Amino acid sequence: MAQGKVGIVVNGVSGRMGRMLVEVIAESGAAGLAGALERPGHDWIGQDLGTMLGGAANGVIVSDDPAQVLADAQAVVDFTTPEASVALARLAADCGTAHVIGTTGLERHHLTAIAAAAERTAIVRAGNMSLGVNLLVELTRQVAAALDPDWDIEIVEAHHRHKVDAPSGTALMLGEAAAEGRGVDLDQAAARGRDGLTGPRRRGDIGFAVLRGGDIVGEHEVVFASTGERLTLGHIASDRAIFARGAIKAAIWAQGRPPGEYAMRDVLGLGNIPRM
Repeated sequence: MAQGKVGIVVNGVSGRMGRMLVEVIAESGAAGLAGALERPGHDWIGQDLGTMLGGAANGVIVSDDPAQVLADAQAVVDFTTPEASVALARLAADCGTAHVIGTTGLERHHLTAIAAAAERTAIVRAGNMSLGVNLLVELTRQVAAALDPDWDIEIVEAHHRHKVDAPSGTALMLGEAAAEGRGVDLDQAAARGRDGLTGPRRRGDIGFAVLRGGDIVGEHEVVFASTGERLTLGHIASDRAIFARGAIKAAIWAQGRPPGEYAMRDVLGLGNIPRM
């Protein structure tokens, strides 16, 4: 890795996002690949990463020892599972390594553990790391604040058939933004499943609808519906690389930041967007 570049470790390197992250790092002028991690027992452990990716050997040996790999890195990027991300957050904090978390499906106890690790290192966590989606989140917050609860809010998301969590992390980001705009708790306002005789929609609900199929990269709509009119905000992702590029941008941005938990709106400077 060239001097002056931010050394980044990729966790879950054999996965779809892991491979994409390796590609994006290789194209970056500011970052370099400092290590590759996989879960214990994985076939890639001890193998050269370049060879396992079907190319020439690159000297990066896939490891299952995060503590050893993180010791020589400035950041680690992680799109894996909630349990793996929590364990890695603690180790990254021990090493003082910035941690970028794109893992979805995090529950309250996972978030609590990540917040504790963020007291010792910079952690950037987001359910989606694209610029367009984070603009959509900010717009959703502002529109929800401008409209009263007579405007129903529904969040519709679609992903490929292999996605294991629902609603998506991005849909939940949008739900949180809508709830924040309205000054309510999403846990109390969310309607996350409707089947059978559910009765009329409750005033103030923030609903979620989920579609899974094919190779859909990611589609999200926020629908604000009132009597006689409807407003729809949306984003379509057609290339998974947008998430990888956002994650690498976050890893570089986190260098020199004080310990704390950050979001992509911090990385992208979206907090400076004027309010409506």
